[in-house]
Amino acid sequence: MKKAATGGSAGKAADGLAAVEAYLAAVPEPGRGTLEKIRAVIRSAAPKEATEAISYGMPAFKYKGGLVAYAAFKNHCSLFPMSLAVIAQFSEDLKPFQTSKGTIQFPLDKPLASALVKKLVKAKVAENEAKKK
Repeated sequence: MKKAATGGSAGKAADGLAAVEAYLAAVPEPGRGTLEKIRAVIRSAAPKEATEAISYGMPAFKYKGGLVAYAAFKNHCSLFPMSLAVIAQFSEDLKPFQTSKGTIQFPLDKPLASALVKKLVKAKVAENEAKKK
């Protein structure tokens, strides 16, 4: 791993990345592997300017505000699109999963489909970009 830059936003980004890595290292399998897959898909769908950090104790991506967060719990993993509108927009796709006000729950050993995660991330990116205009 590259040495973290000091000071400025590069230092903060490196600190956030280190905190996310520490969070993931503490998650037991199979949850860790599931979250690592989700993280990779989010990273592939998010703009390259998106940053990673810990938000409310969970790994999160930020881009023009909160983008998505994810976490492991005792009996499931969750994806948090940080948007009721995004969850509502994909309600048909999300029918197989337990959802609540701001979360999508899925099994510890079975990540959400990559295509679904990409659609959720891209919808949230569009929402954040529209808010910033």
